[in-house]
Amino acid sequence: MIDLKPSINFWHDLKSNQVAGLWLFLGSRKSLQIVHPSIFQLLFWGAVAASVNTLYSWMVAGQVGHFNSQGLVSYALWPFIALIVGIFLSQRMNNQRLMLVPALLWLVLDSNVLLIQCFLQYLGDNNLLNFLPDSIYNFLPTLFMVFFVWQSLAVIWVFSRELKWPWWERALIMFATVCTLVVWQMSVKQQPIWKVDDSPPTISEDALYAQGNLLRQTLEQIQLGDFSQTHWYFLGVAGDSYDSVFSSEVQRIKSQFDTRFGTLGRSVQLVNDPDTRTKIPIASETSIQLALNRIGQQMNKDTDVLFMYLTSHGLANHFELENAPIDLNQINPQWLRSALDKSGIKWRVIVISACYSGSFIPALQSDNTLVITASAADRSSFGCNSESDYTYFGRAFFDQAMREKSTLHDAFTDAQATVSKWENAQGFEPSEPQWSLGKNMELMLPQLEKHLFPSPTVIPTSPNPMPSPTTP
Repeated sequence: MIDLKPSINFWHDLKSNQVAGLWLFLGSRKSLQIVHPSIFQLLFWGAVAASVNTLYSWMVAGQVGHFNSQGLVSYALWPFIALIVGIFLSQRMNNQRLMLVPALLWLVLDSNVLLIQCFLQYLGDNNLLNFLPDSIYNFLPTLFMVFFVWQSLAVIWVFSRELKWPWWERALIMFATVCTLVVWQMSVKQQPIWKVDDSPPTISEDALYAQGNLLRQTLEQIQLGDFSQTHWYFLGVAGDSYDSVFSSEVQRIKSQFDTRFGTLGRSVQLVNDPDTRTKIPIASETSIQLALNRIGQQMNKDTDVLFMYLTSHGLANHFELENAPIDLNQINPQWLRSALDKSGIKWRVIVISACYSGSFIPALQSDNTLVITASAADRSSFGCNSESDYTYFGRAFFDQAMREKSTLHDAFTDAQATVSKWENAQGFEPSEPQWSLGKNMELMLPQLEKHLFPSPTVIPTSPNPMPSPTTP
């Protein structure tokens, strides 16, 4: 028999209902033997569920936006339906107190599931889950959606077993529940409890008309190589506009190359950043190709060398270019190799700082090329926090190692060890920076490096606190 006799102790009922919710999650009829329904318990768990859902929606919204009462009304649909089901059951079983049980059990289970989601969201917001593989992040939303579906179906499952409904009646009600869930899910996405109003990105008229002149002036200032000397040319690309670390990194590294490595007049930076749209050319396939072509025209192809640095977010075989509201093509390894070949540039040092950047190595490899990547083909890299000046690899390689070492290999080895130390301290999966050196470049590089690194002097390094660990 179903025990519906409440105690006079509110906290005793609260404990019993919490346990009943856990049994419901397991699909056990024991939940009906433990639950202690009352109007006070229903109101209490309703307030808890509404508060936890509001908290979760606020955290997902990035702690900005405003409370949306329509979202709370949309959420209340499900306990209301459960209450209607309870009324139907109480009439059918001639037991008035039964009307509160489905809604009460649903609210208890939903509150517990949402508390777990809030906890995981808090850990993620504070970069405490970076030790998990990327596949987990894609799986968690689906898992909690399954939990939400199940908490509704579990109520039906438990009652249908306890009341010995025929199989066709169980199947029909469950099917109707799933259909209602689908319709509700489509609605609730448009009406979250904590809402951030969409503000379409814009580009100013000044920036729109400035970009053409900026790119033209930038490319025109690239100096012609002196055939009696070896020169290094620098091209820096900051791919994403929504994380300022990429813009900051490229600008700092260009300044470093101009002042320390002698590329003044032979360096170009292409940056996606809302703050620089009237000052620096944006990074796109078109601007990258034009910059490579211009450098190829101005350099002495037999003795000069290009140092190209790309930094952004990335996926396997994908380097991200983003500068909303402009719709930019994305860079893949084959396109980048083709762009380099079209430019006619012979000697190439290509450094890519992005997650999964090692996937670019096979396409970019050649006898005359050195390819360095911040991560292996199947690994993430770290440090793309907008509060940072450099990514992990950018700080370790450029801001530290290349200030102290006199060869690229020594700088890479030193940066590899530094990045590994930072990642181990944070408990991250190692990014495993990669080095791929062509056979002709292996012979040529020592001669080229003589014209890159200045004579050994004592040069102070910049402060190097452990960077912020967000992944690109």
